[in-house]
Amino acid sequence: MDRFYSLSHSSIDFHFRQTPRDFVVEEIPLYEFCAQGEHLILFVRKKGLSTLELVSIIAKYLGIQNKEIGYAGLKDKHAMTKQYISLHKKYEEKMNDFNHEDIKIISKTYHNNKIRIGHLNGNRFYIKLKKVNPTSAKKIDEALKNIAKFGMPNFFGYQRFGTDGNNHIDGEKIAKGEKKERNPKIKKLLISAYQSHLFNLWLSRRLEISTLVENFQTKELESLLNMPNDELSKMKAQTHPFKLISGDIMEHYPFGRLFDFEGDENDLNRFNEKDISATGLLCGKKVKVASGNARVIEKEFDDEINADGARRYAWVYPQGVEGRYKNEEAQYELNFTLPKGSYATVLIEEIAKRKIHE
Repeated sequence: MDRFYSLSHSSIDFHFRQTPRDFVVEEIPLYEFCAQGEHLILFVRKKGLSTLELVSIIAKYLGIQNKEIGYAGLKDKHAMTKQYISLHKKYEEKMNDFNHEDIKIISKTYHNNKIRIGHLNGNRFYIKLKKVNPTSAKKIDEALKNIAKFGMPNFFGYQRFGTDGNNHIDGEKIAKGEKKERNPKIKKLLISAYQSHLFNLWLSRRLEISTLVENFQTKELESLLNMPNDELSKMKAQTHPFKLISGDIMEHYPFGRLFDFEGDENDLNRFNEKDISATGLLCGKKVKVASGNARVIEKEFDDEINADGARRYAWVYPQGVEGRYKNEEAQYELNFTLPKGSYATVLIEEIAKRKIHE
């Protein structure tokens, strides 16, 4: 699926491969652990393993079920990742003797509840890009400044769609009752891939619209976009690369309540100041949809399916964005923090302005 990008430079040539040496992730917990309670909290470093594989190895070692081990999020397999897991304190002594070549326990503490999915604030990334020449390095510098200033689109990464990238096709059939899937976890995963696919298509369309608004006069845009002149004029006046449209559903950032955007100047300022962000639709039941001109666009990427819908931030604000060019090694090192549910590979694709995997 070709998509639009938020940055205006031409594509940048470099080599990126997701390996434990070049892709390091550290989980940022949602809350501080209280250092007491019946749950043992382990800070674990793993490489070349998925979170589910990590959980399975420890569960097998302890002779317990996987579900007795708590974790906040699924971390990449093809990476060096550091994350927190929780166990009942009664397993502490046995864990003191645990040994595995791809798993290291960095530290331990205690807490009064089990870690559950979603109990994380975000993730800190360290990434290495290779075969970077000095010209490309300057373009990466500029791209990072732009992302640090404005933020970036919150696409779902390619990992969401399975190894062949086609999970959404089965997901659509299952969501519409055209295909059966007995395993509830796989069913949920595939339907979610379909919702994610439609969200990505919508977000790409919105970036395309934003780019057209940035580069054409209002008169030309009327025929290009089939939108009212007054709406186009309001969008044209916006300084942010992602143009808000009347009827967009906004959300307080990094979490908070949803509300309708009605073109209010104060809301535009709050968007520029990263206090609020626009949201996109994950189609389904029981979900608030956009209105007005924003809904006209959203409707093209909506679908009636037998699953609950949700809203997702369309635009996110990476924190602590840093970059260093190592001329002799022709390498560029990146550090940044993303909120939970956002993909580091999407940030790399925004910089590269092309797909980084095939």
